[in-house]
Amino acid sequence: MSERDDEEREFDLTWADGAEHKEPSARARMLAARWKDNPPGPVPFRADPEYRGSSGRSSWVSTAVVLGCVAAVIVLLGYVNSRGSF
Repeated sequence: MSERDDEEREFDLTWADGAEHKEPSARARMLAARWKDNPPGPVPFRADPEYRGSSGRSSWVSTAVVLGCVAAVIVLLGYVNSRGSF
């Protein structure tokens, strides 16, 4: 086979992109068939405020808990190091 034959057989992406009809993917066909009889309900972009937190605490409470735990670990490590130096 010559090099010219290989060039002719090479798939031309510009030709494929210019096609008038493009077949949907298998997932798109599956969802279209499923939604034909049972369309999905509307889904909000953001979660409702009542579902954001499990207990409704604000973010500063979580921050205070994390900082308190970090402070406790630092104090504990300092205590362990001071006991071990004697």
